[in-house]
Amino acid sequence: PSLTIENYVKTIFQISSEKENQPAATGELATSLSVSPGTVTSMLKTLAESGLVTYQPYEGVRLTDAGSALALRVLRRHRLIEQFLVHTLGYAWDEVHEEAENMEHAVSDALVDRIDEYLGHPATDPHGDPIPRADGTMDRQPYESLWDWPVGETFRLARVMDQSPEFLRYLSETGLPLESAGSVASRRVEAGTVTITVEDKAITLGREAASKLLVLDQQ
Repeated sequence: PSLTIENYVKTIFQISSEKENQPAATGELATSLSVSPGTVTSMLKTLAESGLVTYQPYEGVRLTDAGSALALRVLRRHRLIEQFLVHTLGYAWDEVHEEAENMEHAVSDALVDRIDEYLGHPATDPHGDPIPRADGTMDRQPYESLWDWPVGETFRLARVMDQSPEFLRYLSETGLPLESAGSVASRRVEAGTVTITVEDKAITLGREAASKLLVLDQQ
């Protein structure tokens, strides 16, 4: 598959996953891929002819089994490359996404399998995204957004959905790296803010930022 095809199926998979497996809309793909809606529509027809998606105008697009398998292969490459860059070459978590985007289409599955073995078969990447296994399976966790987490309950920051360098640097500067443990001190719905306590430090986040942070019960 071409670089473009791999990018499309990966993006469709990610959008659908975030929407609980609902179809990805043309506009969402256009925004994510920074192309025009017309370009997306043309490409979706090509993907449908290749058997990678089912596409109905005005209803959205879904991956077929073949499309899902390809998307998981690309995600596996991307997330293992990110993990390799952080844990072997010392990259920061806000530096690896673009590097992995460039490399994910160039490496072979055999090399990716060697990287996986070298790293000890990690379950997640530096941002907490689950890494698909070689057989296409992937762990599913009962995440909740930090915004929805109950007041007074402890949590562990398990996944960051916004992986832009700016947002990741903001989290680092704020004192919220991945695996941070804390509790929700208060939520002001009318103000759109939530205050959490992490290592005896009070941190106040806006609703948009808190919604991008996925947490699990502290273990």
